[in-house]
Amino acid sequence: MEALTPTQTQIKTEIEKRRTFAIISHPDAGKTTLTEKLLLYGGAINLAGSVKGKKTAKHAVSDWMEIEKQRGISVTSSVLQFKYNDCCINILDTPGHQDFSEDTYRTLMAADSAVMVIDASKGVEAQTIKLFKVCLLRKIPIITFINKMDRDSKNPFELLEDIENVLGINTCPVNWPIGSGKEFKGVYDRDSRNLLLFTANNGQKEVEENIISVDSPNISDYIDEYQLKDFYDDISLLEGAGDSFDLQAVRDGKLTPVFFGSALTNFGVQPFLERFLDITTPPLPRESDIGIIDPVGSPFSAFVFKIQANMNKAHRDRIAFMRICSGKFEKDTEVYHVQGERKMKLSQPQQLMAQDREIVTEAYAGDIIGVFDPGIFSIGDTVCMPSEKFKYRGIPTFAPEHFAIVRQKDTMKRKQFVKGTTQIAQEGAIQIFRELDAGMEEVYVGVVGTLQFDVLKYRLNNEYNVEIIMEGLPYKFIRWIKNRDLDVKKLDLASDTKRIEDMRGNKLLLFTSMWSIDWALEHNKDLQLEEFGTAEF
Repeated sequence: MEALTPTQTQIKTEIEKRRTFAIISHPDAGKTTLTEKLLLYGGAINLAGSVKGKKTAKHAVSDWMEIEKQRGISVTSSVLQFKYNDCCINILDTPGHQDFSEDTYRTLMAADSAVMVIDASKGVEAQTIKLFKVCLLRKIPIITFINKMDRDSKNPFELLEDIENVLGINTCPVNWPIGSGKEFKGVYDRDSRNLLLFTANNGQKEVEENIISVDSPNISDYIDEYQLKDFYDDISLLEGAGDSFDLQAVRDGKLTPVFFGSALTNFGVQPFLERFLDITTPPLPRESDIGIIDPVGSPFSAFVFKIQANMNKAHRDRIAFMRICSGKFEKDTEVYHVQGERKMKLSQPQQLMAQDREIVTEAYAGDIIGVFDPGIFSIGDTVCMPSEKFKYRGIPTFAPEHFAIVRQKDTMKRKQFVKGTTQIAQEGAIQIFRELDAGMEEVYVGVVGTLQFDVLKYRLNNEYNVEIIMEGLPYKFIRWIKNRDLDVKKLDLASDTKRIEDMRGNKLLLFTSMWSIDWALEHNKDLQLEEFGTAEF
């Protein structure tokens, strides 16, 4: 093996510091609150704002869109970077609400690992299951944080059993809670055999922390005899019957380390962060159409996983978020946009802390950068050095489940309507279609969840000054026509089936029932249908 040059050694050192992960959960499990507390420990913010603080000026730093602040939910994925100890951490804070799950699916493509936040009083919930399955497909390591232990909660063993039975992954508690609700005293670290006793502190960074050994004769000064007996019984059961920690099984996505705590009051957050950084890996090699791309040994390359318009309303800008997969990015270097087949310089490269931006001159594999997009990038596009020219695997298009016809109220605002719907669709927030050979006077909008219709209406009005008329449609299923040489107009279809096309000219069919799909396949022997747009190289 050839010795590394000083420059290569420096790049390798920087890449090995990187940790890039997504935080996933069911709505209201405390995901955004945990994100804020991680930022507090990283020194990125000084005061945590309540996610639900609609009556105050404080809002979660990762929720930047006005509608998010009004509703107290995350509807877009935020990208947050901070440093802790010797690591450079990139957090992808994703929407928990199921109506915005497609944005989360795409974001998980950019992550190397995932933190799964679970509400201690509710256990595994529906949205957690969906997101977990996406992680499983990519074999992403999952670290579990069971939140809200300072409230009445399920038995810890019941919570572990819930994770194992519902998600089908083994668990290994790294720490163990002592009590819950008002009786929550802290957590026991199984490795160090220390008790970490916390006091609630109104969300400030510094917490009152008492660390005592489990063998300390003074332990009864902190924990009453009944709790102590239950605690010793639990630990004995864990040591005898629980799964042992296996780092490789974690990294293979077969075992999830479990941490207990409370994000709101800082119970167990810092130990979780420190152990998480030890467990997770720096950026790993990724698959491309020319083989595996090594993050350290290959020059700069990245792919677009998210596009967001109008983050800064005053500038009417459009940002393409790129996950750097290999090498070092340097400002003003000429790169190659593979899908656009053109050389270019990435304009205004920046890293973001919610709505705050900082222009960057360099970044490394594992980092997320936002670049100005004049309308040339699409989700899944690859950017690399001109001498390389390869593609990373694309990001699949998920089938929408709800449909509506949308048109502008004021016919004089057609230009703004077309621009708004097109740009929001390019971000992946909605999918737009039209009848065959039709214009853009009205469009068919498809969404994964109905709340996306509200966001579309809000954003068109707020960002593009367009009021719309929206009519719901009865369609339940959409299918892409795989064989593109087929004459769609000659297909023999049921009367309730609609022929449409997407903005790339792909032909699709809308159905109201599975019966209509079966009819189409039975009466058109050459017809081949797909449930989602495939992720090709």
